[in-house]
Amino acid sequence: MANPRVRKVADRIQVIVAEMLERRIKDPRVGFVTITDVRVTGDTQQATVFYTVLGAETDLASTAAALESAKGLLRSEVAKQLGMRHSPSLTFVPDVVPENARQIDEVLARAKALDAEAAAQRGASYAGEPDPYKKPREDDAAEPSGEGAGAVPAAEPDA
Repeated sequence: MANPRVRKVADRIQVIVAEMLERRIKDPRVGFVTITDVRVTGDTQQATVFYTVLGAETDLASTAAALESAKGLLRSEVAKQLGMRHSPSLTFVPDVVPENARQIDEVLARAKALDAEAAAQRGASYAGEPDPYKKPREDDAAEPSGEGAGAVPAAEPDA
C-alpha cells in the first residue's frame, strides 16, 4: 500500500466497520471485537479486515460467524460512506499478532528465568587463573652465556 490514497481508504474502512459493529450490528454472537487493521489492494477492489476478540476460542468462532453474516450490510455501508464507484469486497481475518506477542513474551520470560538460574549456580569466582596477564618466563631472566634472549650468535669465519 505505497499509494497514500489506498492508505486513506483503508483507514476510512477501518473506522466505518468499527462504528458499524459498535452501533448498528446487533448480533449477539459478536463479542468484544476490535478492528486492528485493514489492508486494501492497490486497485481498491478487495479489503482484508483484521480483528481480535477478547475471550475464549468459542467467542472467536461465534464472532467470525457473525462477521461473515453481516458482511453484506457492512460492505453496503462502506460503499455508501466512501462514495466510490466500486466498493471493495470485505474479507475478515482473525489477527494473530496478539497471540504471537504472547508467545514471544513467554519465551522471553523462560529465557530470563534460565539466565537467573544459571547466574545463581555460577558462583562468585571467575574461570581461569586469578591473574590472567602473561609474565616473562623465569628462564629468560637468567641467561648463563651472557647473550640476551634476542641476540644473534656471531658467525665463524671460513678458512
